[in-house]
Amino acid sequence: MDRARFRPKQFPPPSFPPVKARRFSRMPPAVFPVLLGLLGLGLAWRRGLDAFGLPTGFADLVLGMAVMLWAFAVIAYLAKVAQRGGVVVEDMRVLPGRSGLAAAGMGGMAVAAAIAPIAPLIAKVLLFAALGLHGLLAVLLLRQLISLPRDARPVDPGWHLAFVGFIVGGIAASAVGLGGFATALLYATLPAAIVIWTASAVQFARNATPAPLRPLMAIHLAPAALFATVGALTGQDMVAFAALSFGALLLVAGIARLRWLTEAGFSPMWGAFTFPLAAYASALFVNGVVATGAVLLAVATVAIPVIAYRTLALWAAGSLATKTNAAQA
Repeated sequence: MDRARFRPKQFPPPSFPPVKARRFSRMPPAVFPVLLGLLGLGLAWRRGLDAFGLPTGFADLVLGMAVMLWAFAVIAYLAKVAQRGGVVVEDMRVLPGRSGLAAAGMGGMAVAAAIAPIAPLIAKVLLFAALGLHGLLAVLLLRQLISLPRDARPVDPGWHLAFVGFIVGGIAASAVGLGGFATALLYATLPAAIVIWTASAVQFARNATPAPLRPLMAIHLAPAALFATVGALTGQDMVAFAALSFGALLLVAGIARLRWLTEAGFSPMWGAFTFPLAAYASALFVNGVVATGAVLLAVATVAIPVIAYRTLALWAAGSLATKTNAAQA
């Protein structure tokens, strides 16, 4: 008889005290969409106060807090990457991770727009650094998508963040006097947005969207809002009008289907509601639709901080990483 078969299985003794995970080793990229929403809210307030001829002190306060939160989150994620560089690719394998990392790059461009009036040189450096980082993330995502079978790479609204998100740089570029570059970004990203809108519409008609993923549909509004803003800032009036009109249709459709969009209840995916709402409010102000912009800004001022607070509270409690399948360094 082989006594080894009946020998009790040996387990390694538990360590005491328990080994703690390293700080920021599982920092979730899912915090970045709500931080982008807060940055967008501050920029919308700046546009709105300018439209009414009022001092922008409150907008600067909102932007200051948003910039500090964004900077802290970036440092935390860089600390995670320093522990193990492969976490970037692993985070991009899941939807919240790749959307979050794309939002981080867009956030850098939004910060550049925020600081442009007071530090234009730093804003220029940050703008091109953010564009370069965003380009690297887009290449990584494209490489990942190409490696997957066709059935395993359905179009999702988060593609707008990765492949069209460069357009946020157009706002910063206009603010630092690079109008020609802003126009180039507008026309470079417009075709990608049209392809994603079209493919998403076809996919939506064929397949039902699961309830937990429905909040992501709000992202479709963001490119329209940004094209309307950059178009108006660079004198591309026809593009601005078309984008603003298309955005109005998307916004009305979203309001009409709000119950359907939120059927699954609150989740970190609700970060997708934040930046598009703020961006469209800004677009209305830039294009002279001030009264409607003020109403939308009031809604955004209530909704965005609430969503941001609930998401950041999950991060502080340590549960956001688990809920969004963030990679472990």
